[in-house]
Formats: sequence, structure tokens, C-alpha cells
Amino acid sequence: MALLRLFSALGAGAVLYLTPMVFHREAFSAADVGEGLALAALVGVGGRLLSGALLDRGLSCSWPIGLGVVASLLGDGVLLGAVTEGPFRLGQALIGLAMGLYWPAIELAVPLTCPPVPSARAFALARTADALGIAAGSLAGALLAARGWLRGIYALDLTCLALMAVLLWRFPLPSQPPRGPSSLVAARLRGGRPWLLPLLPLLAVVVLATAVPALMQSALPMDLVRGGLRRPPLQESLGALTIGLQLGLLLLLQWPLGRTLARRPVEVGLSLSLIAFAFGTLLLAVSALVPWGGWLLVGAQVPLALGAAAFLPTATEAVVELTPVVHRGLAMALLSQCFALSGLLAPLVGGWSLDHQGHGVGLWLGLTVLLLLGLPLVWRLARQPLTPAEAPSPNA
Repeated sequence: MALLRLFSALGAGAVLYLTPMVFHREAFSAADVGEGLALAALVGVGGRLLSGALLDRGLSCSWPIGLGVVASLLGDGVLLGAVTEGPFRLGQALIGLAMGLYWPAIELAVPLTCPPVPSARAFALARTADALGIAAGSLAGALLAARGWLRGIYALDLTCLALMAVLLWRFPLPSQPPRGPSSLVAARLRGGRPWLLPLLPLLAVVVLATAVPALMQSALPMDLVRGGLRRPPLQESLGALTIGLQLGLLLLLQWPLGRTLARRPVEVGLSLSLIAFAFGTLLLAVSALVPWGGWLLVGAQVPLALGAAAFLPTATEAVVELTPVVHRGLAMALLSQCFALSGLLAPLVGGWSLDHQGHGVGLWLGLTVLLLLGLPLVWRLARQPLTPAEAPSPNA
């Protein structure tokens, strides 16, 4: 499972973070790029719901992931030769469908494959594999940019997808244990309250926090190559390396921080992530105001990486703790849907802000304020009871 995530993230690390730079070369505006990324997120909504529903009905985790591999192969093929808005949007829609099918299944695969290891530690390992792949993919993209073949990121992703297909064929992932109708009814009646209510504060925090990586993929690359009010623009290769620095730091921090936070309540990791994200976006805003803002850009990558390392495994573990087992497929789909919602709205807002203001000061300052306003939601989450004891656990 971890190796599968590694190959997936290796290709995605180049494609998701460097696609804006590819189409900046084709004279696309920031709004055009943002609309394409938003379309990918919108198409991913249906894929996530379909994946979650099928998983809760006993389908093996391998099937949604395999369908996602096929959709991503088609999307990369389109984007490899796209030079106008039509093919760009078609390719993004296929990539969005692939991500929608992939994420609920690969997240649910963690608690299904980890026993006897606790799921919190397993999620830390899974996110470490993600971080390693994304960092390596971003570095490979920076090297391709330096050699003048930035579109080679799509060829890299095609190779990784082929390796994923081989892994799925050789080592299929499990499905949830079958449950009879009587157990389903009992689980839905247990606890005297709807199962979704405890998740609502968490889902709201996830929507807010995942706006940060969405903007790192869409607005930040455009902000780097355009420059700020007084900060000069960066070359494409240097911009890719700056993003790669954040991803490299994420790789270094993910396992030790994830393992440490696994021994603490989930609200600790969520609070740390929001504060770190807010500090990082504040540094991004200030970097546009000074000629030496490039140093602040570099400094901002540290708290941004810290925030991502704290947030990603903690949020997924919180879903496992708050959701009865019979609903975890759909709950993972809702969690992934929050990523999609941020991926839909954040690129649109980010592209509009960059085009109308000409810099990222307002965008990054506004995000800083919103992140700090999300802390009361985390504190409310701390008062929510965990999954009722009688609900079965995949670690039982």
C-alpha cells in the first residue's frame, strides 16, 4: 500500500505542482489555469462519492484505484500535447476524475491493511510515502524545467501509473469485511445521534486547511514567476526548486512529526497545522513587499511544510476515530470531498486575485486570517465524543 502511494505521489508531485508553469508558457492567464484546476476538482466530486459508496458496499479498494489509473493515463496523454484551453480543460477533468476515484480507496486501505499496527502510526507511514513521492516528483520536474522540457512531467506520471497498475495486479488491496443487513441497521441506530454530526467541525477545518495546498499548486507557482510588489520574479526552474524545498522539508518532517502526533489527541495536530499554515502564508504576503522577499519565500516553506506534515495524517485519523466502521468508506469520501471543494474554490479565488491585484499580498493575508479563525472549530472538535465503543474497529 505504501509503495503504491509512493508511485502515485511521484507522478502527481510533478503534475499537480508544475502544471501551472507549463501553461504559463502557453500564455494562459492565472484565471485560465485556475478554472482548469477548479474543473478538475468539480469532476472529482462525482468520482469521490462513487468511490465511497462502492467501498461501503464491499468493493475491493483496488477497483476504484484501477479506474483512477486509467483516467489519469488518458488525462496525461491529453495534457502532454495540449496548447489551447479545450484540451487543457479535458485533461484536467480526467485528472480530477482519477483523483476522485483514488483518494477514498487509498485512504480506506490504510486501516484495512495496517493491523496489528495502530491506524494512527499507519497513516503517518502512508503520508511519509506520499511526501517522499511528491518531493521526488517535484525535484524531477525542476530538473526537467532546467533542461527545457517541462512537459516531461506528464511522461514521468505515465511511467508511474504503469508501475501502479503492475502493483495492483500483483498485490490487490482488501475490501471492508462483509456485513449483513441486521448489523447495518444496528450500527445506524447505535448512539442515538446521526453519525455525520461529530464530523462536521472536522470537515469545516479540512476545507479551510486544504485551501493551502490547493493554492500551493495553483497560485504560488504563478506568484513566483510573476513577482510581487517589490520582489522580482523568479525563473521557472528556481520557482520549481522553491516549491521542491517545501516538499523536501515535508518529507523530512512527515514521519517523525506524524509518529509523535499519533500519540496525542487529534486536536493537537490540527491546531499546530493551522498555526503553522497561518505563519507561512503571512511570510508569503510580506515577501511581496520587500526587494529581498526571496529570502522570506524560502523561510515560508518551513512552516508550510510543518503545517502539511501535522495536518494530513491527523485529519484522516480523526475520521477513523469519529466514524463507525460501516460508514468509513463514505466518511473517507466526504474527507476527500473537502479537498475537492478547496481545489474547486481556492484556484478560482487565487487566480482572480492575482489577475486583479497583480500580486499575492491580499490573497495570502486573507488566507492567514481565515486559518486563525479556524482554531475555534478545532477546539470544538476536541469536545466531540469518539466513535461509540460498540462500533467495530479495523484494528480490533
